[in-house]
Amino acid sequence: MAWISHEVQKKIKWRDDDIVVSVPVKSGTTWTANIVHQLMEGGTEDFDDIYTEIPWIEFVDRPGRTTEELVEKIDAMPTSRRRAFKTHSAPGDFPYFDPVGRGKDGSFRDVKYVVVVRCPDEALASFYPFLTRHKSEFVEGFWGLPPNAFKFPDFETYHRDWVVARDMDKKIFDFMKKWWPKRKNSNVLLLHYNDMKKDHDGTVERIRDFLGYAPSPDQWEKILEYTSFPWMKLHEEKFECQKIAPVEILEKGSMMRRGESGLAEQDGVTEEISRSIASRGREVLQDEDAFWFLYKGSEPLTQTPAI
Repeated sequence: MAWISHEVQKKIKWRDDDIVVSVPVKSGTTWTANIVHQLMEGGTEDFDDIYTEIPWIEFVDRPGRTTEELVEKIDAMPTSRRRAFKTHSAPGDFPYFDPVGRGKDGSFRDVKYVVVVRCPDEALASFYPFLTRHKSEFVEGFWGLPPNAFKFPDFETYHRDWVVARDMDKKIFDFMKKWWPKRKNSNVLLLHYNDMKKDHDGTVERIRDFLGYAPSPDQWEKILEYTSFPWMKLHEEKFECQKIAPVEILEKGSMMRRGESGLAEQDGVTEEISRSIASRGREVLQDEDAFWFLYKGSEPLTQTPAI
């Protein structure tokens, strides 16, 4: 996409205590970013757009914006406040700082990575309506893409002409491949969307402890409320990227749908498409445990996934 660039995150000056929310598309990115924001602020309703609070460091806000300008803007963020960023990338597209090692340039930064993955079938199913609800004013008028560039007559066409044509499915498996060997590192917290849905409070607690926050009982109550799906759905205007570009990007209600798991087939993923996703995924990700976790999360591995 014209408004996505991996260069900024490679060039910004990373700081100790930075937080990276690293999640593939439609796999819980906005929810996780809000959890981090609420923990940082002690529970707050006082924000207009989650992505003005947790910048999306792959996003180019307008045509003609240079990488240098975007890097300068991020580097100028106040040093008095801990920073957190959203990215759909994995190590390689941004520098990963090993907790016991140093970056390729010899530098070391104490950066924390909150990583979330989701069943590829569900992520790709969720991306379909999200993609088609980008506003024409943004896609065509602002960025000059052809009319109906994001429109498809049906899910099968979307899968063939977008997912397969752009290797979007393989990129999800590659994301997992890059994070899996780092999952036990002290600065990485790897979560699965299914597990987060099953235990909202426990998930927020894990992220709280991982990032080193200690909210008061009153703050904790607010944090749990403001990170719940009902509250976020009620205030979904705060989560729809309305303030990060000069024109609106999405139709209302595009970012948050149902907040449920296990509905890929209902959303258009046929058995044939599911097999295609898994088969193409195995070309990228051969580790069986990693493959299982990507699909099922912490569900016990009792047999080879029948996928």
